[in-house]
Amino acid sequence: MILSRSVSVLHSCRISSAPKLISHKLKVSFPLAYGSSALISLNRSEVKWVRVFASATETETEVERKGNDTFFADQAVSWKSLGLSDKVSVALRDSGFGRPSLTQAVCIPSILSGKDVVVAAETGSGKTHGYLAPIIHQLTNTNTPLDSEGEERRVPLKTISLVLCPNVMLCEQVVRMVNGLLGEDGHPLLRVEAVCGSQGWPDKQPDIIVSTPAALLNNIEPKRNRRVEFLRSVKYVVFDEADMLLCGSFQNQIIRLINMLRFDEKQVSRLATSKFGKPLEIDAESSAQFDLENEDDADFEEDGSISDEEEEEYLEDTTQIPTVENGAGADIRKGWRRVRKIYTRSKQYIFIAATLPVNGKKTAGGLLKHMFQDAVWVSGNFLHRNSPRLKQKWVEVTVDTQVDALIEAVNNSSTDRTMVFANTVEAVEAVADILEKASIQCYRYHKNHTLEERANILADFRENGGVFVCTDAAARGVDVPNVSHVIQADFSSSAVDFLHRIGRTARAGQYGTVTSLYTEANRDLVEAIREAVKTGQPVETAFSRKRGFRNKLKKRAFLKAGEAKESQAVRA
Repeated sequence: MILSRSVSVLHSCRISSAPKLISHKLKVSFPLAYGSSALISLNRSEVKWVRVFASATETETEVERKGNDTFFADQAVSWKSLGLSDKVSVALRDSGFGRPSLTQAVCIPSILSGKDVVVAAETGSGKTHGYLAPIIHQLTNTNTPLDSEGEERRVPLKTISLVLCPNVMLCEQVVRMVNGLLGEDGHPLLRVEAVCGSQGWPDKQPDIIVSTPAALLNNIEPKRNRRVEFLRSVKYVVFDEADMLLCGSFQNQIIRLINMLRFDEKQVSRLATSKFGKPLEIDAESSAQFDLENEDDADFEEDGSISDEEEEEYLEDTTQIPTVENGAGADIRKGWRRVRKIYTRSKQYIFIAATLPVNGKKTAGGLLKHMFQDAVWVSGNFLHRNSPRLKQKWVEVTVDTQVDALIEAVNNSSTDRTMVFANTVEAVEAVADILEKASIQCYRYHKNHTLEERANILADFRENGGVFVCTDAAARGVDVPNVSHVIQADFSSSAVDFLHRIGRTARAGQYGTVTSLYTEANRDLVEAIREAVKTGQPVETAFSRKRGFRNKLKKRAFLKAGEAKESQAVRA
């Protein structure tokens, strides 16, 4: 079978259920949807959650009766009522965003509050504009003050925003979305630049810099003056696809960048009360206090700056991730205690994710709970769940029937845009060859294409539609409007990939269909996922939290074998 080599059993995934909401200590409540929605404040040691939706188990019938109300906020909620300026509100409406989504209706006020925010909501819920809108609002107010005649004038930039993304394609997408918000003069409200791929450091400091972690470090670490100026200018820091950035190959880079930014906050705070230089203005409303070790002004140079040796020692000591259990990990925590001093916060950190494992110290959510204990968490009801606007079809195939089932699924697609997922580059090429032999023209998209080729392929697909055969390189963060059908030619290799694949359709209040082809090897796993979908439970409940679902299958097979032997013994 052409695809059988790339079809694999969904392996262990450590996504865990989101922290349960606590119904007491209710502080704020306002009508975001047709039901209750509230800001819920927990104790300092617990995660602060803002629940977005009214019901987590809304049925398909209710969705049809209420239309897009599972996506949009109540009609009484407008961009301006959320705290955005007229300029930003008009720009959003002119770009086609007439009403805020439920996620935007909760995360925008949270970000405008100045506190650190974690937004964990399903794909297609409007998270990108949910963080861009309040940041643009803040920057336009900060960087375009009124002159004596009451007219706006540009002044030398004092405050900028940094947006970190895991890949170049997502960086360019964020840049397009910022440039899509126009003022009355037809120009973008703010100047945005991407620092990634072939694009180096901008000659003129923009309002928003969008970059990958590696590209940013490569551009600021070798040049101290640039690094100091950049870190001092950054006010808002966004981590888009935070679960990916905080795990795997990105983790050390992200931890180092966070430590650089926090070190700058400490330096600014100390300079404000030091005998060197003039006091610095720091936003008291967004400040938070950290219990950090006593230090005096001995670490300052004569000009009031921090010495290279102290900065590098701090960054090296704090690169490792602290883990604490029964008193262990004291040596690792030593670096984090180096900055024990009460200091005033001068930056805001915003984390965005469509999948966010929480339970466990090594998960992305676990790290955030430890590193940003005072952050407000915004969560959607359909996080890690199947959207009620999404219809799923399951087709079991064999070596002999898989190709025919694939062609039939593509031919039966009633949409202008269909995405077909395979697990490997080789499988993508095989699927594309099969479809083209059946006279079905398609795009091919995978890591073997250059960045320019991938950008052109995506642009053609967005403009012309068709069939788009791809790996999971197109499953995360890539926004293609009006994709109504997703086909899994290969079943997903992890729960995270499964959630991101199905999230390419039924976006922004629209409806969609997912057709999943699976083999006998996937049968038990598919049944577990279907049961989770049927009962409205998070998809990750279909996976073992410890040794993996594959071990569950082995244990089940072992028990079945034992039962068969007992049956034979009885017959004998």
